[in-house]
Amino acid sequence: MSTRADLVGNVLGNQAVWLCAVAGAGRGVAWPAVVAALLYCTWQLRGSTTRAVDLRLVAVALALGCVVDGALAAAGWLDYAASWPAVDFAPAWILALWAAFAMLPMHGLAWLRHRPLAAFAFGAIGGPLAYLAAARGFDAVALTGPVAATWTVLALAWGAAVAVLMAVAGRASAPAPQPVAREGVPT
Repeated sequence: MSTRADLVGNVLGNQAVWLCAVAGAGRGVAWPAVVAALLYCTWQLRGSTTRAVDLRLVAVALALGCVVDGALAAAGWLDYAASWPAVDFAPAWILALWAAFAMLPMHGLAWLRHRPLAAFAFGAIGGPLAYLAAARGFDAVALTGPVAATWTVLALAWGAAVAVLMAVAGRASAPAPQPVAREGVPT
């Protein structure tokens, strides 16, 4: 993906998945998120020149989603609408969002790849804001734990998660090291 239209489509498509996910979850169903994420990820992977990295990012993001959202659900700090497959695990619609988010580091959010502090700040601010919008605008999630602690954990977890995803993307997109020529030693 290199054109401005591709990048805009990458970001807007991701936002469309988020909307399908929280609107569906607020109505008690997870399938709109899963279908939207599958369509979006397939579309993005089809035109990607970094398909292997994108797929690695999806795997990392899904693992992060299981840990972050699964821990918050198991602790009783977040109560997800449409909590399938289990109340104390990250729901399918949340994992669909994590998979869709993984399509951004190599494309629409590429500018964060080599900026770890900016990536952390982006996640620490954007992650909790997405939960707030999902809670207040769609009733897709409810904060049921200690309020300050829940927001702090969400900020730290999302800051770290975005930094990790950007580091994975940055390592994968870094140019290969060139051999150093030494006098009298062939390279």
